[in-house]
Amino acid sequence: MQLENSNVQLQARVANKAEAIREVANLLVNSQYIKEGYIKSMMAREQVANTYLGSGVAIPHGLPKDREMILKTGIAVLQVPEGVEWNTGERVNLVVGIAAKSDEHLQVLANLTRVLGDEATLSRLRTTTDKNEIITHLSGAKAKAAGRPSSAAKLAEFPNFVEATVIGTHGLHARPATNFVELAKEYQSEVHVGYKDQVGNGKSLVSLLNLGVEGGGLIKIMAKGPDADEAIKALKAAVDSGLGDEEEEVPEVSYVHGWKPVDVAETIPGMSASPGLAIGPVRQYIHRKIVVEVTAKDPAAEELKLHKAIAAAHIELDQLYEDVKARSGAGKAAIFRAHAEFLNDDELVDETMTYVRKGHSAGWSWQKVIQERVESMQSVGDPVIAGRAVDLGDVGNRVLKLLAGAVDDEPFIPEEPVILIAEDLTPSDTASLDPAKILGFCTASGGPTSHTAIIARSLDIPAIVGTGPAILHQPDGVLAILDGDGGNLYLKPSKDDVESARQVQGVLQEMRDAEYRTRYEPALTPDGHRVEIVANIGKAAEAAQAVEAGGEGVGLMRTEFLFLERADPPSEDEQFEAYSEMVKALAGLPLIIRTLDIGGDKEVPYLNLPAEANPFLGVRGVRLCLSRPDLFMPQLRAIYRASKHGHIKIMFPMV
Repeated sequence: MQLENSNVQLQARVANKAEAIREVANLLVNSQYIKEGYIKSMMAREQVANTYLGSGVAIPHGLPKDREMILKTGIAVLQVPEGVEWNTGERVNLVVGIAAKSDEHLQVLANLTRVLGDEATLSRLRTTTDKNEIITHLSGAKAKAAGRPSSAAKLAEFPNFVEATVIGTHGLHARPATNFVELAKEYQSEVHVGYKDQVGNGKSLVSLLNLGVEGGGLIKIMAKGPDADEAIKALKAAVDSGLGDEEEEVPEVSYVHGWKPVDVAETIPGMSASPGLAIGPVRQYIHRKIVVEVTAKDPAAEELKLHKAIAAAHIELDQLYEDVKARSGAGKAAIFRAHAEFLNDDELVDETMTYVRKGHSAGWSWQKVIQERVESMQSVGDPVIAGRAVDLGDVGNRVLKLLAGAVDDEPFIPEEPVILIAEDLTPSDTASLDPAKILGFCTASGGPTSHTAIIARSLDIPAIVGTGPAILHQPDGVLAILDGDGGNLYLKPSKDDVESARQVQGVLQEMRDAEYRTRYEPALTPDGHRVEIVANIGKAAEAAQAVEAGGEGVGLMRTEFLFLERADPPSEDEQFEAYSEMVKALAGLPLIIRTLDIGGDKEVPYLNLPAEANPFLGVRGVRLCLSRPDLFMPQLRAIYRASKHGHIKIMFPMV
C-alpha cells in the first residue's frame, strides 16, 4: 500500500485531538478512501481504545463494525510540529489516519514500529518540510536499508533446527501452542519457531499465535543454548504427536426441528454456534467499564501491583478451570489453561514495564500492550488463530480489573430469563452464564469455532454468532425467537409463530426425555453389534455421575488426582477409601483403575522428578512406579483391598 503525496499534510496547527482526527480523516475522505460517516467512527474508537503508539505518534482509525464505510484501504499523515495533546501525558506530532478494509496496512504499522525506536528519525519527521521523507520512512525503504534483523537473519542465528509438520485442522491454536510453550520453558536454551518468513519466540504463547501456523503447516523448531539438542528433540516429538490437541468439531446444522416462522418483523442471520430454540425478550449485555490511572510516579510500586494482579488472576483461572472441568469436562476447560499461559508470557510483562518506566501506570501500560497484541492477532489470516484474540483480551481484562482503581457498570444480571445480545462474549463471560436465566445468546462478531461457542455448547445454551452490528441496535425487551440450529434470530414474531415454536420446544424436550429414559439400554449398531459405553473419570464423585448418565462402567480412572496439589503422597488407607467409594457407586459395574502416571510434565514437588528431554515419554507411568516401590506398592495394596467391593481391573500406563 502506497502513501500518496496528496495524503500528507505538513505544518498543521490544531487546537485539540478531535480537530486533529477530523483533519487527517478529511484527507482520507478527499482521496475517496472513506465515507464521511467514518469520521464519527474514528472519534468513537477514541472512547474505547487508546490509539497513541508512543514517541509522539498516534494512529486513529475507526471501529471494526463500521468497515462498510471504508471504500478502499489507505492512510494519511498529519504533521503537527508544535504537537497536540492526545491523552493526559501524551503529546502527538505525527497523526497517521488509517482506513483498513483488511490487513494491507500492517506493513505501514511495522514500519512505524521501526521508526519509533529511532529518535533521530522521529525528530526529523516531526518538523520536516519534505513530504517524501515521511513517505519514504512509512514505505519501509529506509528501514530495510538500515538493516534491522529480518526473519531470514533471525533464522541464521540458529544453526540447530528441525522441521516438523503441525497436525490438526486448526493448526497451532491456543491449546497446542500452550503445550508447546510449557514444554519449551523446561529448557534453558532459547527456543524459536519459524513459519514461512516469520520467527516467533517459542516460550511466548502470544508470539506463537501471531505466527498463524495453519493445520499441516511446516515449522522450523530452533534452539540455542546448553540443552538445545534435547529441546529440539523433545519439541519435535511433541509436535509429531499432536501436542495433546483434541479436535473440537463444529456441529453440523441438522435442522432437527425443521421449524420456520411465518410472520416476523425482521430476520437477522448469523452462524450456528450452539443448537436449540429459545423464545424470550432480548437484552443487551453490558460489559464492565474499567477505569485506570494514566500516569504513576513510582515504577517499582507499579511493578509490584502488576505481579500481584497477575498472581491473583492465576488463582481465579485455576478456580474457573476446576468449575468448568467439573461441569463440562477437561476438554472444554482446557482453554483456561491457555489463559493461564498468557499470564506466564514474559514478553507481555516486559513490554508493560517499558511503558511503566516512562511514567505510566501499570493498568494503562498493561491495557495498551494487550490492545496492541489483540489487534496484531486479529490481523492473522487464519480465522481460528485470529479468533483467539478474544482469549487474550479476556485475560487482559481479568488482570486489568485487578489493577483498576475503579470498576463501573456492573454487568447486567437479568431478573427474568432473556436472550442475551452482545458485540462478543469472552470465554469467561460465557462460562459464568446461568442457563436458567440466559435462554440463548446472539453476538455481532465471533465464530462457530471460538472458545465461546464451545463453552455454549457444553452448557446447552442455544447461540448464534457473527450477525454483524445490526443486532446491537435492538432495544431491550423486544420479543425474539433464536434458532441455534438454523443460525437466525427472528424479531417480533407473531403469536402464531411463538405458539408453534413453543410446540416444537415441547417436542424437542420430549425427545430428550425419551432418550434419557433409554440411557440404561444397551448401545447397539444398526447391524446388531453391541458397543460398550464407559466413562473416563478423575474423582470419586464422577463415578456416580457416570452411572446416572447411563454409563456401563468406568473405562479409565486416573489416579493422579490423589497425588497432585499436596505436600506428600496419599497413604494406602486414603487411596483405599477413594477407590472403595468409586466401586461402590458403580454397584457392580466394572472399574478400570490406571496406576500412577506422572512424569516431568507435572509439578509434584515431593517426588523430586528431574527435568527431562521429553517428559511426555520419559520416566513416567509404570517406569516411574517400578523405580519407586514406596509409591507403587501402597497403591496396588489399596486397589486390591477395594476390589472386595466390586469389579476392578488395573491398567499399567506407558508399558
